[in-house]
Order: sequence, then C-alpha cells, then structure tokens
Amino acid sequence: MRRTRASLRAAALELAAERDLDAIAVADIAERAGISRATVYLHYRDRDDLLLDAVEDAVRGLASAAARCPALSDRSSADEPPPAVAELFEHVRANDVLYTRMLGPSGSGRFAARLREAIASEIAEQLAAARRSGALAAVPLTVRADYLSGALLGVIAGWLAARPRPGVAEISRATWVLLRLPG
Repeated sequence: MRRTRASLRAAALELAAERDLDAIAVADIAERAGISRATVYLHYRDRDDLLLDAVEDAVRGLASAAARCPALSDRSSADEPPPAVAELFEHVRANDVLYTRMLGPSGSGRFAARLREAIASEIAEQLAAARRSGALAAVPLTVRADYLSGALLGVIAGWLAARPRPGVAEISRATWVLLRLPG
C-alpha cells in the first residue's frame, strides 16, 4: 500500500515537472507508475488529491523555510535581510518547476490554499512567541498570520512568473523592505 502511494506520488511529480497540470490525467499518472487507473482511485479521491499528496513535502519545506524567517514576526530595522529570507527564496528556486507549475495560471487552487495554510500556521507560531505590542497587538494573531502568508505567497508566485526573474538577493531585499513596513 505504501509502495503504491509512493509510486503514484513520484509519477505525479515527474509528470508535473514535464507538463502543465491541466495536461496531466489520472490515466497518465497510473501509466507512469505502472499500475491500473482503478488502483489510483483506491488510494486517492481524484487527480488533485493525488497531486496535493505528492507535493506535501514541498509544502512542508516551504513552510519550514518561512518559519526560519524572523522577518515574519520581527520587523527589525536592519537594512539587509537576515539569511533566512534568502534561504526561503533559495528553497523556492531549488523547487522552481514544481512551484511554478503549482502556483502558475494552470496550477492548483488546492495546492495554493494548502501552502498558504501551512505558511500561516508557521507564522502564527512565530507571532505568538513574539507577542507584539502597539497597534498590531489589537489585530488577532490569525489575521496577521493570514495576511503575512498571503503576502509572502503572492511575492513568491509573482517572482516565479517574472521575466526576467530577479535574483535571490534582489527578491530577498525587496521582500525584506515590504516585511519591515509599519503596520
């Protein structure tokens, strides 16, 4: 059972690296994994469910990279971004094809929602530990976490779509400036 699911996840990721998600059918994944289409449905509700499971490691990786980014809870006045901001974008660049496909025009809304949810959860933990004062203290923690995760995901999606794409150092500095804005 685990081996079949692992084969399906691997096949889905391989196909996602080769073509747009709209061009991937359950039959394609089953064929690549060397199993029957019926077997796919024994393990997954539909193609999007399988794709979401296949990219869960990437979701955890990006959420983990965001969690290491102190800029999300500490709006320091330092001019240069902390290394964790660049590490976040390095993670995205290392998984470029996957994130571009999943967050692009023919990507998966379920993936984007899962990614936003995972990042918001990590940010909420940071914010709870930071215990902000002032005007931000009046804003519920979950609202702040949702705001920051949505903004971060928007920057990531925009960066992936940009042609020419700015380098990691440039997008890290720009993101750092935005994260440091008051409010």
